[in-house]
Amino acid sequence: MDWKSIAQERQDHRSKTIAAVEPPVPEIPKDLPSNVTGIPRKLLPEDVITITETGPEILLQQLASQKLTCTAVTKAFLQRAGLASRLTNCVTELLPDRALSRAKYLDDYLHEHGKPIGPLHGLPISVKEHIGMKGLDQNGGFISWVGRVAPDDAIILKLLWNAGAVFYARTTEPQTLMHLETSNNIYGVTVNPYNSKLTSGGSSGGEGALLGMKGSCGSIRVPAANNGVFGLRPTSYRLPLHGIVATMVGEELIIPVVGPLGQSLEGIKLFMKSIIDQQPWLYDPSLAPFPWKDASKATLLRQGPDGRRKLHIGLMPDDGIVKPHPPILRGIQTLVDRIKDHPDIEIIDFPPYKHDEGWRIISTLYFADGAVEEYEAIDSSGEPWRPLSNWIIKENPNVKTYTLDQSWKLTLEREGYKAAYASHWNSVGTGSSGGPGSPDAGQVQDKMVDVILCPAGAGAAPPLDCTRYWSYTSQWNLLDYPAVVFPTGLACSSEDQAEKDYPPRNEQDAYNHKLYDPATYADAPISLQLVGRRYEDEKVIEALEMILDVAGLPKISTDSKI
Repeated sequence: MDWKSIAQERQDHRSKTIAAVEPPVPEIPKDLPSNVTGIPRKLLPEDVITITETGPEILLQQLASQKLTCTAVTKAFLQRAGLASRLTNCVTELLPDRALSRAKYLDDYLHEHGKPIGPLHGLPISVKEHIGMKGLDQNGGFISWVGRVAPDDAIILKLLWNAGAVFYARTTEPQTLMHLETSNNIYGVTVNPYNSKLTSGGSSGGEGALLGMKGSCGSIRVPAANNGVFGLRPTSYRLPLHGIVATMVGEELIIPVVGPLGQSLEGIKLFMKSIIDQQPWLYDPSLAPFPWKDASKATLLRQGPDGRRKLHIGLMPDDGIVKPHPPILRGIQTLVDRIKDHPDIEIIDFPPYKHDEGWRIISTLYFADGAVEEYEAIDSSGEPWRPLSNWIIKENPNVKTYTLDQSWKLTLEREGYKAAYASHWNSVGTGSSGGPGSPDAGQVQDKMVDVILCPAGAGAAPPLDCTRYWSYTSQWNLLDYPAVVFPTGLACSSEDQAEKDYPPRNEQDAYNHKLYDPATYADAPISLQLVGRRYEDEKVIEALEMILDVAGLPKISTDSKI
């Protein structure tokens, strides 16, 4: 069977799963606007709209109190997810039979025992396709992998199941799983719900688009920035990866992570806490045995030697290599203007430290085997290489086959860069690294930057096949720092005019500058990123909560503007 026939079979299967949803998923109009986020309100019943647009933390309260049944909530999200897929191409399959059987069990359990089965009782959670679900296809975005069936559920799904989750939808991913967009030859291109000319992001663009369409209240992995929702890139070894398929599984040069994406910041916390409270390191011994610490504002604003300590926010609006587009800079400035005069906040300019060197290192480490597995997975079926697969592998001069001793040297280079960046972070606002044994170490540490506020990308969601600058996110992957992406409530508009006669800094900067046009980016959400130090995941979330409170921004994704 040729690759096109295989792809058609998977698409037909998806169509059957959407058609099996009851009440039926509405048919979509022939002539659609580029921004389809308003379509569900026109086609879905009011009760479905109400349920699917309720924050997960509130939904859980309503489920626990039996104000809503798990069955009703599951049916609502199945219907909205099916519609979201018809509008953005974000789903690989729906799971109505599995999901409704699970929902009925949870409803019966609550009725019999008078209490929820766990902290996520009845919460619908969508799952990226390469995360194993027992008995279901796990193709990783490759035609040649279609037909590979997961023998068991991934550990992270088992933990979510124990907490009471309902799995009802599986979502799209890119060929190679190494695009900041989502396109493969099985399902095609997943588009941005706010502007169909733009990408939904990647490698979890299916999740992003589904969340952006309010077709899911929680999911596994990001991107969040392109779709106006919240997302956490946790520190490595906090959440289990066992049961997730990809090429190069087992390589340790750049440790992959899995993390949550959701409609609210509280939902992100619930996701993390529900898993980590189950001590996942007992089942995956590679994980760090750190409990989830329910932090409070008091831990950020502790008493220091000079009185009440402020939250120190390092401001890095530009990485010095590629200048962000006007909407992103406007988003940063708008937020800073809202928080800079607060007595508990201090804004400190945070200069970037050799981010070009960071990209050289990480782009070398991504495919240290010369991308042998990617070549085999793509070429064995005869499917074509997607444009961004070509770019990150065939057009990447750093993709080479390295010997074992060369890999060791690259690892030392990576660790040296991490140490240099840590020293740089320590010195910002303090004038000293405050190293071990330093007589002023305590005072220096008290003055250090707590978190970095920066762009989540060089622009809002780029046009399709154009996301070729990764460093606003890959930088933190290299350093293994936790980062939370959050919506500002702002969107790109005609007021964001491109800078005329702009002198590009380099080839990458020139490429990014040429991408921008206000009309092309119309309605794309403006999101930002808050970054913390390794294993300070809770602190980053706590700091973002405080920033959103001071700025008067909602902690749930909405269409409101600041």
